[in-house]
Amino acid sequence: MSEPEKLDLRSMDITKEQKEKLRQLFPEIFTEDKIDFKKLKLTLGESIEAGKERYGMNWPGKADCFRIIQNPSIGTLKPCPEESVNFDNTENLFIEGDNLEVLKLLQKSYYGKIKMIYIDPPYNTGNDFIYPDDYTENLTTYLQYTGQVDAAGKKFSTNTDTEGRFHSKWMNMMYPRLFLAKNLLCDDGFIFISVDDNEVSNLRKICDEIFGEENFIDCIIWKKRYGGGAKEKHLVTLHEYIMFYAKNVDAIGQLFVPYSEDSVNKYYKNKDENYKVRGPYRTHPLEAGKAVGERKNLVFPIQAPDGSRIMPKRQWYWSKERVESALKNNELEFVKSKDGWTVHTKQYLKDEDGNIRMGKAFSIIEDVYTQHGTNEIIKIFGDIQIFPYPKPIGLIQNLLNVATNPDSNDIILDFFAGSNATAHAIIDLNSKDKGDRKYICVQLPEYCSEDTAAYKAGFKTIADIGKERIRRVIKSIEKEKGETLFKDKQLNLGFKVFKLDKSNFKIWDAEKLSSDKKALEKQLELYIDHIDPKATQEDILFEILLKAGFELTTKIEKIELAGKTVYSIEDGAMLVCLEKELTKEVIKAMAEKQPSRVICLDQGFVNNDQLKTNAVQIMKSKGVDDFRTV
Repeated sequence: MSEPEKLDLRSMDITKEQKEKLRQLFPEIFTEDKIDFKKLKLTLGESIEAGKERYGMNWPGKADCFRIIQNPSIGTLKPCPEESVNFDNTENLFIEGDNLEVLKLLQKSYYGKIKMIYIDPPYNTGNDFIYPDDYTENLTTYLQYTGQVDAAGKKFSTNTDTEGRFHSKWMNMMYPRLFLAKNLLCDDGFIFISVDDNEVSNLRKICDEIFGEENFIDCIIWKKRYGGGAKEKHLVTLHEYIMFYAKNVDAIGQLFVPYSEDSVNKYYKNKDENYKVRGPYRTHPLEAGKAVGERKNLVFPIQAPDGSRIMPKRQWYWSKERVESALKNNELEFVKSKDGWTVHTKQYLKDEDGNIRMGKAFSIIEDVYTQHGTNEIIKIFGDIQIFPYPKPIGLIQNLLNVATNPDSNDIILDFFAGSNATAHAIIDLNSKDKGDRKYICVQLPEYCSEDTAAYKAGFKTIADIGKERIRRVIKSIEKEKGETLFKDKQLNLGFKVFKLDKSNFKIWDAEKLSSDKKALEKQLELYIDHIDPKATQEDILFEILLKAGFELTTKIEKIELAGKTVYSIEDGAMLVCLEKELTKEVIKAMAEKQPSRVICLDQGFVNNDQLKTNAVQIMKSKGVDDFRTV
């Protein structure tokens, strides 16, 4: 009897994915799906003796990091339209939950699709951080912490500088998250990580291992404040760091950023007859310095305005042909002093087609400060204590300009979202350059203490602050620019809220069977009636999308076929029917549309095995080979 396959309700199998990467490169090292490591060494021309010392980084708990990575999540992300803005049309996401579980759940749908990641993780300053770092702390711990199961208010892992494994616990927290995050980056993607002196050296080693030393671009210095303080014991610390890596440095090319308004006003002050097309210009000496290698063909005379000949002391930057072309187009400027004439090139703000030139970003950011972030929170909430030390949006926009383009539909991920400065920065930048960047922000619903201004203002969790910040930013932009922005494809406002929760399906657990008869009976009962009675159709639909590899912003259309409700995904690429009483007519109607995949509830075939068998044949007769049930 032929039956439809079951949809895998677990997150992506990371171990299987890693093996497939190896299989594509070295198929000869596999024997019955097992890796022959001796053959791999021979293939690579390696002869490594066991027990020899090797360069690398190790710490207590590192082995458990890989167990955490390989352990799939069986949770889901449940939609919350009532907490969202423009839920049906927006392509932005705010996900409330433990970011480790969320990163696992995003693997199938967003693998290789994220252009840029920016995170501002806990700095490990000796104060507690509550992100779990223990292999035993998983979805169940999160549900306990958020009060969704017993033991409400359970504290996640803490870390203080009096503990013996202070640095190790922070690294155990970071390593699996960065490993999973790398999978989500596209080949020409980037990751930026804010950090201070406490863990900058450890973070660099972790990133070298996960992303590869060859993909390190820079350690950006952020001058976060402009004054000192009497509290400093030794030096006045003015800076933090932003670790900057590419997914694949060979895929990114050169990086340029638009000139700031301040830079334009400061440097581009001169005008000539080309101003209408090419804008103002700045000048640079044409004479080359000692750093340029000697080239005899760059030594030649240039005629000055008074007819005299100007010779370089060493050589020019440009060839004779290029100088003659520049003279013809009035792109050189001559300056006379008591020492004679000097020649300067004109660098216009715009190219010949009127497009503004781009420049190179610096490895030091010193025009935006912590106080700017605090002022942004005050402007939005009117309370300086609502969220401590938020990153200023200008800092994040500096990074966005390096890594993204306005018209490229890039997706930016921040899985330590905090007060949602990243979402704010993207919305603000899109409104300025008419960009279409999208964001996915993830934040643990960390509880606000009752004595904080945030709690007194009505915010129970950090996630609540983040959601409200985006809502208020959207309202502010609407008020500033008009009420039709949702219709303007150039400005993608709104956000969908999802919350981490246990699966809507009771998943078969083979480990609980063993020889326990009662456990076996319970598992069989779950298998028969395996859908959570509290689950809505929308809950189930979005879990299916997630587990089937579709993005959470995928286009969904609700249609009716043969008297039954069917969800058309991505213009019919997949059809999902969640009816609990299926008919032959609806099976035929779905097959007639020839989607790539069809998914139905297993409950729809209860007491009708013949219909289930016929359904497989009907689907195959119309070329639908991927027919699954949940």
